Amino acid sequence: MAVSDIPRPECGPGDALVRIRRVGVCGTDIHAFGGQQPYFTYPRVLGHELAGEVATVGEGGDPALIGQNAYVIPYLHCGECHACRRGHTNCCQSMEVVGVHRDGGMADFLVVPIEHLVTSSRLSSEQLALIECLAIGAHAVRRSEIDRDKLAVIAGAGPIGMGILQIARSRGARTVVTDTNPERLAFCRNVLGAERTLRPGEDDVEGELEAMTGGALADVVFDATGNPHAMEAGFNFVGHGGRYVLVSIVKADIRFHDPDFHKKELTLLGSRNATREDFATVTRLMENGELRSDAMITHRGRLEEVPQLMPKWCEPASGVIKAMIILD
Repeated sequence: MAVSDIPRPECGPGDALVRIRRVGVCGTDIHAFGGQQPYFTYPRVLGHELAGEVATVGEGGDPALIGQNAYVIPYLHCGECHACRRGHTNCCQSMEVVGVHRDGGMADFLVVPIEHLVTSSRLSSEQLALIECLAIGAHAVRRSEIDRDKLAVIAGAGPIGMGILQIARSRGARTVVTDTNPERLAFCRNVLGAERTLRPGEDDVEGELEAMTGGALADVVFDATGNPHAMEAGFNFVGHGGRYVLVSIVKADIRFHDPDFHKKELTLLGSRNATREDFATVTRLMENGELRSDAMITHRGRLEEVPQLMPKWCEPASGVIKAMIILD
């Protein structure tokens, strides 16, 4: 990573120039930094968890937007492909994600289409910068169709897993979180309200789930580990007629034992990005005080410090849950 000076970008018709105030660092950024994100080409300006102030608008834009605080929906869909026409804008066939397929918001200014800005007068810049991360969890939970009193197992206690946990609880689901990091498990239990936490390798996860459910296992399992072995193990935790939602993405083939999969009549789902509906869900819950988003931010640094901080933030021993880059 390196800091460099570039020209201030110009607005085109239908665009807005956003003065970036906060950038959340997520697993995608960390995997990109380590060369493990499958959709990246380099060099690339990272940053897709973005909040800022509208500095100006291009031709056709509403001048009333100028000066308003906003977050960015970073998934730039074409609107014309089969997926988009069916409302699946999150998995557009020509998807470009800000900070992944094109340069992102780890910069003072960023030009984005106005239709991908959502303004808010009630939430802080740091809250706005967390909405995208939590929307991914909201999309996964919506895909799962989980409802009240059903048991959800969330594998992976990173920010995405923590988002899934909170959104699932908002729907009345029972929740179990698994992770190898005891500090993150304690946070999920004591701060975010997980009913139970388990450590693979030390706890017999499948046995504990059987004991909790009389042998029925989980109604829904979400994987947010980014670990192929954990993703394969998750099939064992889903009960008959249950659903398994893969939120993680890894450079690997994922295998499962077909007789068990068939016997249980499992439903396997991928969950990619989020839609405007999911962003709206998170915004509503956050405005109502139902999400502990601020508590997830454990580390902060200024933009010019990121080349030195990023290697440290990527170390598991650093204790990072969510790092936030400050630009004001």
